[in-house]
Amino acid sequence: MIHLVFQNADVAVLRSSFELDQQLAGDIIEIKDDYAVGPLGDIYTEEGIEARKQWWREVMAGGDYDGQVETGYVNDQAAVAGLLNRMQEDPEEVVWIWAAQNKHDVSGYYWLMSQLADLQGRVFLLYLNNLPFINEKGGLFYPENLYEIAPREFLKARKLSRKITASEFETDPDEWKKLCDENKPVRLLEGGKKLVQHADAFYDEALLKFITGDWIRSSKLIHTYLNKSANRTGDAYLLWRLKKMIEDGRLLAQGEVKNMKDFEVKLAVMQTA
Repeated sequence: MIHLVFQNADVAVLRSSFELDQQLAGDIIEIKDDYAVGPLGDIYTEEGIEARKQWWREVMAGGDYDGQVETGYVNDQAAVAGLLNRMQEDPEEVVWIWAAQNKHDVSGYYWLMSQLADLQGRVFLLYLNNLPFINEKGGLFYPENLYEIAPREFLKARKLSRKITASEFETDPDEWKKLCDENKPVRLLEGGKKLVQHADAFYDEALLKFITGDWIRSSKLIHTYLNKSANRTGDAYLLWRLKKMIEDGRLLAQGEVKNMKDFEVKLAVMQTA
């Protein structure tokens, strides 16, 4: 059994559940890119893959994650190629895709699905779509992310496993192709598996709601945004958008505009009601 997840924090909690049920045990593969942001044009071609890498280089340049693209830490194409080879070598092997109801997991699922067509009947989905689980205090909650679930709750979650249908193998890649053709940089989850796309300005406007005429350190601003906003994304992306708004004159900055802790921002012009 091979498990596929879309966030690094999911790996440890899923692995912990293996100790409670050896029937769950298997290798875990993490799809590491965040397909909820960034370009999708020609995403399965060498040109499209390189264009996406170049976009990430721009996003991370001169900040806390500068140079990370060159480390090779994210190489989802190699991960999928390795998976397909293993599945070809062992016709009895199966894949379980774990996804929670968030734009990151669902975008990753769509990116992955388009490459697994030859594995119909051997790919299972566990999608935590508006399903309640029990938290550490014994109360019910609806997790947005897989890693929010206690290891013991994975024993219940495994009952959700179902084969991805032939119909889904036809319609889901078509839905993803529409998104790739539209090629807007921001994807949000509307419900179920429905993604909608927006321009970069979506997160710009969301960030501006937390900025006033008083100086605030960028690291504190991003931390506050991630704690209070319903639509969260990666801190590297948010830092890049702050820098873009400084370049555009929408924000003023003091300090070295580099890492999150290095500078402060405030509104260039106070907005009036």
